[in-house]
Amino acid sequence: MTKIRASLVICLFCLGSITTDTQTINVGRGDIQVRVPSTTNTESQPALVVLLHGYSHTGPLRESEWKFGELVEEYDFVLAYPDGTRESGGNQNTFWNASAACCNFRGSDVDESTYIISIINRLTDQYDIDPKRIYLVGHSNGGFMSYRIAYDHSETIAAIASLAGAAANVDHPAPAHPVHVLQIHGTADSVIAYEGGNLNRFEDTAGREISHPYPGAVETVERWASYNGCTLQKRSAQNRDLDELLPGAETAVTQHTESCENGGSSELWTISGGAHSPDISDSFSRQIVQWLLAHPKP
Repeated sequence: MTKIRASLVICLFCLGSITTDTQTINVGRGDIQVRVPSTTNTESQPALVVLLHGYSHTGPLRESEWKFGELVEEYDFVLAYPDGTRESGGNQNTFWNASAACCNFRGSDVDESTYIISIINRLTDQYDIDPKRIYLVGHSNGGFMSYRIAYDHSETIAAIASLAGAAANVDHPAPAHPVHVLQIHGTADSVIAYEGGNLNRFEDTAGREISHPYPGAVETVERWASYNGCTLQKRSAQNRDLDELLPGAETAVTQHTESCENGGSSELWTISGGAHSPDISDSFSRQIVQWLLAHPKP
C-alpha cells in the first residue's frame, strides 16, 4: 500500500437516511442517486450539477458533507452524485480513472469519461436539462476527473469546479470548445500539493515504483486559461470565506478573464492554510453553485 493510497483512504461513516426527494437512475453500473427540485421555473429548464467524489469515497458520502442537495430548490438544478469504479483488489476502494496521476492504482482500463457523459445524457433527456448549464464539481480524484471530462466533452460541459484536483500533466492541444474552470486549492494540502507533485504506485509484481507527476494549482489554471484563449494576465477579486476554522476571508481569488473565447475563463481560489479536505464554511457549497450558474455556455 503506497503512501498516497493510505493518505487518501478515510473511514466512511453513517450517512443517515436519504430524503424523499432523492430519485435514482441506472446507466449500467448500478443506481445513481439524483436530487430533483419539486417544482421548476416555468420560464427556464433546470441546470445540472454532477458531483464527483474523491478516491475511496462515494457519491452519497461527498454529498452528505457538502450538501448541494439542500440548494436544488432555491437554485433550480438537478444534482447527481455517482460512484466511481471499485478496485479489483486490496480494499476495493472506489476511484475515477481520470489521468495517469490519479487515481488508477491497479491499471484498470475502465472508461470513466464515457460513463459520466452517459449519465449526463440520461439526465438531460429525463429531466429536460438546460443544455447550456451542465456543470461538474469534483474533490481530489473527482477534481482530476472533472478536468478530464471537460477536455473530452467540451461541447457539453459549461463549467467545472475542482477542489484539490489538477489537470492532466500532458501537453494537449486546446479542446474543441472553451470551458469555464474554477480551481479551489489549499496551500497546506498534504495529499495533492498546491505546488504540484507526484503520486506513486506499484506498477507490477516486481514492486517497481512508477512516478506520475501532476501540475500545481497555478499551472493548472494557467493551462486552462491558455486553452480558453485568455491572456495570462490575472486580476484579483474579493477574498472569500471557504474554511470555517481559518480566520477571516482566508481565500484569495485570481481570475483570467481577459481576451477569453466566448464561454471560457479560468479562476483560482487559494485557501491560505487550507487542507486537502477543508473545514468548509456554511456558505461553501452555495458559493460554488452561484459561481457555476454564473458561467453558462453562450
